[in-house]
Amino acid sequence: MSFAPGALVHARGREWVVLPGSADDLLLVRPLGGTDEESTGILTALEEVRPASFPPPDPARIGDHRSCQLLRDALRLGFRSSAGPFRSFGQIAVEPRPYQLVPLLMALRQEPVRLLIADDVGVGKTVEALLVAKELLAQGDAERLAVLCPPHLAEQWQRELAEKFHIQAELVLPNTVRRLERGLPFGTSLFEAHPFVVVSIDFIKGDRYRNEFVRACPELVIVDEAHGATRSAVRAQQLRHQLVARLAADRDRHLILVTATPHSGNEEAFRSLLGLLDPSLGDLPEDLSGPGNEPHRRTLARYLVQRRRADVEHYLGADTVFPERDEREETYTLSEAYRRLFDKVLAYARERVRDPEGGAHRRRVRWWAALGLLRALGSSPAAAAATLRTRAQGSGTETPEEADEVGRRAVLDLIDDESMEGGDVAPGADDEPGEDEEARNRRRLLAMAREAEALAGAGDRKLQRAVELIRDLVADGFRPIVFCRFIPTAEYVAEHLRAALKGVEVAAVTGRLPSEEREQRVLSLAEHDRRVLVATDCLSEGINLQDHFDAVLHYDLSWNPTRHEQREGRVDRFGQPRKVVRTVTFYGSDNPIDGIVLDVLVRKSKAIRRHLGVSVPVPADPESVMEAIFEGLLLKEQAGFDAERLPGFEEFFRPQREDLHRRWDLSAEREKRSRTMFAQESLKPEEVARELEEVRAAIGSGADVRRFVRTALEALGAALEENEEALTVDLSGVDRSVRDALGFDGELRARFEQPVGEDEIHLTRTHPFVESLARYVLDTALDPRADGVARRCGVIRTGAVERRTTLLLLRYRFDVTTRARRGEPHAQLAEDAGL
Repeated sequence: MSFAPGALVHARGREWVVLPGSADDLLLVRPLGGTDEESTGILTALEEVRPASFPPPDPARIGDHRSCQLLRDALRLGFRSSAGPFRSFGQIAVEPRPYQLVPLLMALRQEPVRLLIADDVGVGKTVEALLVAKELLAQGDAERLAVLCPPHLAEQWQRELAEKFHIQAELVLPNTVRRLERGLPFGTSLFEAHPFVVVSIDFIKGDRYRNEFVRACPELVIVDEAHGATRSAVRAQQLRHQLVARLAADRDRHLILVTATPHSGNEEAFRSLLGLLDPSLGDLPEDLSGPGNEPHRRTLARYLVQRRRADVEHYLGADTVFPERDEREETYTLSEAYRRLFDKVLAYARERVRDPEGGAHRRRVRWWAALGLLRALGSSPAAAAATLRTRAQGSGTETPEEADEVGRRAVLDLIDDESMEGGDVAPGADDEPGEDEEARNRRRLLAMAREAEALAGAGDRKLQRAVELIRDLVADGFRPIVFCRFIPTAEYVAEHLRAALKGVEVAAVTGRLPSEEREQRVLSLAEHDRRVLVATDCLSEGINLQDHFDAVLHYDLSWNPTRHEQREGRVDRFGQPRKVVRTVTFYGSDNPIDGIVLDVLVRKSKAIRRHLGVSVPVPADPESVMEAIFEGLLLKEQAGFDAERLPGFEEFFRPQREDLHRRWDLSAEREKRSRTMFAQESLKPEEVARELEEVRAAIGSGADVRRFVRTALEALGAALEENEEALTVDLSGVDRSVRDALGFDGELRARFEQPVGEDEIHLTRTHPFVESLARYVLDTALDPRADGVARRCGVIRTGAVERRTTLLLLRYRFDVTTRARRGEPHAQLAEDAGL
């Protein structure tokens, strides 16, 4: 007997739905009301298969409005392959915010998809990118997916794919490649054998696997933190750019770039990012304002979506709650001993920079080494001692220009390289003088290192003041992250916090910890109610920490204000359960380095963010930032810093502080116009609303999930208590068979919308608890022997209907065959329900 796709059959004592791809001798089937993971094959020659039939509804078992609505809700919530406007929405474990549909609608108008998602920090760019990817996979426009991301974000991407989008992806990291390749047929790439992969972009850009990845790369690629793949003189970043450019050269490939900072202040780098989407975008005018540039704006708007939080907080009547920031500044003062050490280090740095030996290259190397040493000294005695003891010898630079490029990016925190978290942040430190001079230098450096080490602990007022501030944060109920610039500083701070904060768990995460172990350390720390995380900037970008932490203390000021925003964005984002997060900018009131960085960079950046609603990177030419910082640093008569300039300063740093702020203001105005242009206001909200309503009509909404769970559990005898939008469920009074079917016993606390607290679960339509509840309600309604809470027939009396009306709840199954983008037919089973 032949069975068409969508037919209901009975075999093995239960009912099944026949799936596309079945043949007369082999039926591919899925349990009625089951999931795709339960699909199987049945050989008709070995097992009896017959058409399924159900007895008609029993008029002796009459239901009412509630019991009939339970039947409809259970049916719709059980759909996974929806016939609604988006094929994938029945398969995801997240209900997108209305604004998150905008990138998806943009993508579905493209062929192929080329998209730059540049929404603000904490808005949910990962979900937006994966909504597009999941829909392309569901529609058959793609069969394989690769996510390229920094290595420390790989596990987070894998978890988001699995938990929210039910995509089981393999991690491709240095320590997983051998396992993934084991047992593969000769000549088969692991990227062909594993359809869904999350790949470390820093691993795959290397010589060993780069060409193989380009050859076998999936037709759908997401690049996270895409600003790290712009064209650059820094070798690691340039290799990333070259890799992504080779992938983008396949004009049939879907490419989604994700970053909150598409424009780092370097217009050329931004154009190189746009050029990955379409080469013509790299030639657009720098200033897109004015009526004459409207065609250019419309062109770019097809590829770029860039919105502030203010653009999405109240969109289509849905409020998206972001936490408020309680921003504070706290200070410390240097001890007399620390001031004396500052004077000694400065005197040494000035001598080294004055030395004319070695030509222009060595002078530039010594210049940057001096600045790096002063940074380390301002961070902590531990970082100062480590830097003084282990001065680098050149970092591979050969020209003054190379030394300047590497030095700027390291000292200014412009480089994403975890090796720079160590004690030496600048290229080279010292010349190679004669033996006597070398010995004198070494003794001098070691003496200053010992002097720095002697200041650790009680002699370090910065540390002592930080301990007080962190103790206060914990006492106020906060779980803070303490961000440090150097690994030695982070380890030093964590050690002293453990000793000082009794009953508080303290953990440190730095670049020394392998990326795959960092998340595990964070999760282990999160098991403690009172906790403090000390971290370097290896955790400042991309990592979602809002579930476990709600305050940030900047132990070291970053010399790149965008990094400050990235740090605070780890806790200040959608999904943060706390209504107010606290950020503490911590600086030395008499520390000349901190004072100028704060005056010139940090406060200016925050002022622009308050005015504009987003961060604006420091304008191009990092030299001007150095000018602004060190003009003040070297002119202020504080802590031994007198009016004498370092030799070479005038030659290299010409722009003034006012010029930097003027250009920064111009960048902010340009950014304001850009945000207005590319917030996708041209995509009419009513278009998004129409699609949203069709989705909710087809598979139900979060409100339907809430109503169904509450109504079904009450009908089954569970005790419910709801307050502050959280639902507490006690299943102890429910029949054992129900608890077994739900796979849960006892008490649970749930929410139906984010944010969700640590002791709560987020119930979506695909959560196992909701799936099991819907299946139990539907199965017991269809089983004539079961006394289910849902009824297949019922009577409702209401004054709103003037004549007797019969409603039929119909379940539709569609055999959908589409032509995929590459020409092959793509068959699917889709389901729908209607009254």
